[in-house]
Amino acid sequence: MRITRSALMAGALASLLFAGTAHAATAAPAYKPVLAKSPIYKTGKLGFDSCEEPKVQSGTLEEIKGYLDVVLDCLNAAWEPKVKKAGFTFSKPSLQVITKIGAKTGCGAYPAGAQAIYCSTNKKITFLASGNLVEEQTDLILMLVLAHEYGHHIQQMTGMFKAMTPYSRKNEARVLDESRRLELQAECLSGVFVGSVWHSLGRQESEFTYWVKNGGTGLDLSALGVKVDNWGEKTHGNAKNAGAWLKRGFDTESAGGCNTWKAPKSQVS
Repeated sequence: MRITRSALMAGALASLLFAGTAHAATAAPAYKPVLAKSPIYKTGKLGFDSCEEPKVQSGTLEEIKGYLDVVLDCLNAAWEPKVKKAGFTFSKPSLQVITKIGAKTGCGAYPAGAQAIYCSTNKKITFLASGNLVEEQTDLILMLVLAHEYGHHIQQMTGMFKAMTPYSRKNEARVLDESRRLELQAECLSGVFVGSVWHSLGRQESEFTYWVKNGGTGLDLSALGVKVDNWGEKTHGNAKNAGAWLKRGFDTESAGGCNTWKAPKSQVS
């Protein structure tokens, strides 16, 4: 899930969003091999170097849908060889673009406050084309958010969602830790794709570094003087770490740079 600019961070499934306490900056706990030792980490650089972006002039629903369809095709073409190389079955996610909250997603009604969500049950990305989604014609947000949600699809195909700890009051801290690692990994995988195709986009470096400095696919609203609670940080990680993982993916261009499951807690807080 990617939370709108009026909320805090990026996200995956509403079922993973629970309140709880933050962790201290200590070493990472042990995680299942499907999470910490996935073969996807050994597939090398993405190696997909071109994605021709359609122009978005006014941010109409038609333009946004057309843009997302093209970039989704690029994402499928980029990641299919790597998923297969890692020994997993590849499948294409479906995409729906909506204009109002409450639409059916396969994981319940589309939640208020979210810009985009991924439902692992039906492998569907739902994108909310809100009025302020594209604030500038050169805004990179469409590609970054779609690539983030696609990161969750990669997690689904590689069995990571099934390995997540079921929630209970007793293991709330563990669930929150896993949620942050899942979200920050998706942010990193978004960076992998964008980094791989960057030179084909004809963009200025500042267009990417803006998102790194401002917390990835969600803005650090505290820097803008907007008061928010710490819900987003508990489930998705803080803005500094989100930006760091986005840049790490961009720099490495490889899923191997996105193993948040072996990162110390200070990097996933």
